[in-house]
Amino acid sequence: MPFTNEDATIIDSIISRYPRKRSAIMPLLHFAQARDGYVTKESIETIAQKLDLETAEVTAVASFYTQYKREPVGEYHVGVCINTLCAVMGGDAIYEGLKEHLGIENNCTTKDGKVSLERIECNAACDYAPVVMTNWEFYDNQTVQSAKDLVDGMRNGNPPAPTRGPNKLPTWRENSAVLAGISDGRFGEGVSAGEPSLLGLKLSKEGK
Repeated sequence: MPFTNEDATIIDSIISRYPRKRSAIMPLLHFAQARDGYVTKESIETIAQKLDLETAEVTAVASFYTQYKREPVGEYHVGVCINTLCAVMGGDAIYEGLKEHLGIENNCTTKDGKVSLERIECNAACDYAPVVMTNWEFYDNQTVQSAKDLVDGMRNGNPPAPTRGPNKLPTWRENSAVLAGISDGRFGEGVSAGEPSLLGLKLSKEGK
């Protein structure tokens, strides 16, 4: 899909935030995902042109970070942490249960285009293990059944709200826009750092 004048205006506004244009590579890649659902060849070429870079330089960033997808993903991209703590707390069972429930493998999408599934090495939320993320929003202390209920809600158009974060689960494209620095007006909604995350700080203040 060709870039529009509106797209060009947004791209220019993102670039203008940075003293060095090349620093805008990552937010522009997120904007590309917000626009197309994934990072297309055309997007890479446009970003390179806008930043006076070679396409190989933009491709290097897009291929290094796992948040950038080179193929379409679901409207709701589900990442199940299978790193050590989440795994022993049930992450492996959740991942296997979702594969069977959805009928897809790792980095694949359901036929209706609603849900894609990915094994994640760490969601940086060990205090809430096992953790599932959808479009980079947290679903804490999950079980096999709660994870199945979660993806069923996504496919039915009524996903539960994240455990922490906005009051409504954004779609993949909506959160990609947020990661590009485009406000969705939901800043401050929901819980950010919960009690388990703040326990160490509390104990240090108590001198323990």
